[in-house]
Amino acid sequence: MQLGMTGLGRMGANMTERLVRAGHDVVGYDLDATSVQRVVAAGARGAASLEELTAMLEAPRAVWLMVPHGPPVDATLSTLLPLLGAGDIVIDGGNSLYKDSIRRAEHCRENGLHFVDVGTSGGIWGITEGYSMMVGGDDEPVERLRPILEALAPAPDKGWGHVGPSGSGHFVKMVHNGIEYGLMQAYAEGFAVLRAKKDFGLDLAQVGEIWEYGSVIRSWLLELTTSALSENPEMEGVAPYVSDSGEGRWTVFEAIDLNVPTPVIGLSLLSRIGSRDEVAYSDRLLSALRHQFGGHAVKQEP
Repeated sequence: MQLGMTGLGRMGANMTERLVRAGHDVVGYDLDATSVQRVVAAGARGAASLEELTAMLEAPRAVWLMVPHGPPVDATLSTLLPLLGAGDIVIDGGNSLYKDSIRRAEHCRENGLHFVDVGTSGGIWGITEGYSMMVGGDDEPVERLRPILEALAPAPDKGWGHVGPSGSGHFVKMVHNGIEYGLMQAYAEGFAVLRAKKDFGLDLAQVGEIWEYGSVIRSWLLELTTSALSENPEMEGVAPYVSDSGEGRWTVFEAIDLNVPTPVIGLSLLSRIGSRDEVAYSDRLLSALRHQFGGHAVKQEP
């Protein structure tokens, strides 16, 4: 099957290469010409513009977007839609807010096009392990995309599914990422406790390796944690600054709207935000307050 792929960052390029290996005809475009050259070297065809990309595909066409959520998606769509025809499919495989995907699906529908939102998980390992894909959209275009989805998934019948109407794919992926926040936080806190018990002299990577087999907390995230600990046990050179790309806070906002308690996800998000306070103002204020009400000593900075 033919597919246009725009947004050839690391994940988009890896997805393109996986599809080419599976025998699909992929045309790649990116604002960065070197990214296009990279996928061409992997066997894809390259385009110098969205106009050229759409012209190289036979109708009915399918174009997969792997661009950052928000304005970049809308900007890409505004250029792309006039170039497509009735029955063509636009796929958003990025981490868009599901409400935006519902709006974009309606806009595409008004122009005679199909819009499919695909929440995609797998990161840099997807090229070999396959991608987990949560698909939202109408039945017909999703079924038409089946060969592409089966090639990208870990197996044709595993790791992907049509979960519901437009927006549902990105909604499920949003919650997936919220859960990821909580899992990552729990692993990080647990290993911090292990490290603090100095008198046992624990090898944290060894503990992680033990837990990877037979343990009820084994997971791919644990494997990645163990790998990180093996490479850099003391996390030397790693700043205590944890960013977030939006999905965790969207999950918390949605949970509040739905009156669903999500304390673990909420606290893990707050922990990430707290890691960015370089001057730790709130902690300084807490110390000053202890001095105010109890006369407790205030530790001075060197």
